Amino acid sequence: MTIDLSPVQRAAEAIHQNVGRVIVGDARAIDLLLVALLVQGHVLLEDVPGTGKTTLAKALARSLGASFHRIQFTPDLMPGDITGVGIFNPKTDQFEYRPGPVFANVLLADEINRATPRAQSALLEAMEERQVTVDGATYPLPQPFIVLATQNPIELEGTFPLPEAQIDRFLMRLRLGYPSPEDERAILRRFGKASPLAAANPLAVLEPVIAAADLARLGELCGEVLVHETIENYLIGLANASRAEPNLALGISPRGTLALYRAAQALAAVRGRAYVTPDDVQELAEPVLAHRLVPSAPARLRGRPAGELVAALLKAVPVPVEENWSLVPPA
Repeated sequence: MTIDLSPVQRAAEAIHQNVGRVIVGDARAIDLLLVALLVQGHVLLEDVPGTGKTTLAKALARSLGASFHRIQFTPDLMPGDITGVGIFNPKTDQFEYRPGPVFANVLLADEINRATPRAQSALLEAMEERQVTVDGATYPLPQPFIVLATQNPIELEGTFPLPEAQIDRFLMRLRLGYPSPEDERAILRRFGKASPLAAANPLAVLEPVIAAADLARLGELCGEVLVHETIENYLIGLANASRAEPNLALGISPRGTLALYRAAQALAAVRGRAYVTPDDVQELAEPVLAHRLVPSAPARLRGRPAGELVAALLKAVPVPVEENWSLVPPA
């Protein structure tokens, strides 16, 4: 059965062009964010200030025509500031729930590691179960619901590292990095001559290019992308190798294996393929797996980052060889 992936490709191209009006370069980052959107996974944007993390998140929300809320995480932030609180209404003599900013299609959690663990934990239920519980009552979140969180990896004073349980709920971690000299020149020429107000708000020109409600349908198409049995074995081999790796105190969780599986399907669909290849898995391995791995104490002392350990896993696990990844293997 042939899968028509043209709706996914058209949506990806439209979002690329729209976001490209305010973000110069970062084509790979936009591709990976598209993957996260299609599988409705959360993304941790980790980079130094001024690299466009917030602008990219807002451009993505505007491209979807989705509701967008931003929470500036600070040490005095309380869980109720995120999820909402019950407020007493003297007219009805009852408490009434007032929803918090978490009720949005796209939630930007800016500088998430500046809030206390108590405030950070308010997002756990929302990220995993797409609902919040306040005063014993459960409220479903709007669909789709995607968290784009940012954090600065350089400035650590006054920050609280995310617990492993929360880190594992992010589909991927992205680092935008500095632009190339050519891209930086394009930024200067595109925005340098505008008025200060226009330069500060390039997002004003963006219009929705797809409906947020269409994401579920596009995600279902991605779920039909074929993953050959040998690719499945490759994913399982990477996970098992990470759990036996002496340089890792914590390997890939089953949630991480499933995340890589679904992300590879979405990446293949964005690129017009109805089947996953080992290249898809290898391209996604670092952004999907690195933040889930915890180096052992000796590895940390030797300064081995998790990304380097992912690269070592990819070298250690044999890459499957198959003549045609688009064929279902015989039973």
